[in-house]
Amino acid sequence: MHPSNTVRSPEAERQLSPLGAASLLSRARILQRAALGGTTRPLLRGKNLGLLCEAQPDEAQALFRLAAEELGAHVAVMRSSLSASSPLQEVQHTARMLGKLYEAVECQGLDPGLVQRIAEHAGVPVFDGAAMKAHAADQLSELLGEATSRADNRRFILQALLLESIG
Repeated sequence: MHPSNTVRSPEAERQLSPLGAASLLSRARILQRAALGGTTRPLLRGKNLGLLCEAQPDEAQALFRLAAEELGAHVAVMRSSLSASSPLQEVQHTARMLGKLYEAVECQGLDPGLVQRIAEHAGVPVFDGAAMKAHAADQLSELLGEATSRADNRRFILQALLLESIG
């Protein structure tokens, strides 16, 4: 079981400690400099990530895939058949299966309570919309400066989050 099986929800990440935010920013700056120097490395090579979502492909899904794949990870996109009213046993079974197949799972557009239940049983990091614009990672990306575009800064912060969680 992975030691960090808590949900990385927007609410929790808005309350990142100053040290946690500084750590993410520091790692993101390293990734930013590597990209500017053309030396991006596949630090997540061999890692499998799940992207569990309800919506059709959108910008947040594309950002998550790009961020993870640029670091060498494989991303499997799955439509969720679960809902907030799904029986607990079904959620537990699905979460355990996700934990066996993936090193981390990004949930987009799912009920926060459902994401919490998945995280409780997956045994791997479970993110609640880490690649979405309303997420705290998006707010941190503003602090990376103007050396790269805002979209690139969002990608670097997301990559830093992935590396801190599963790298």
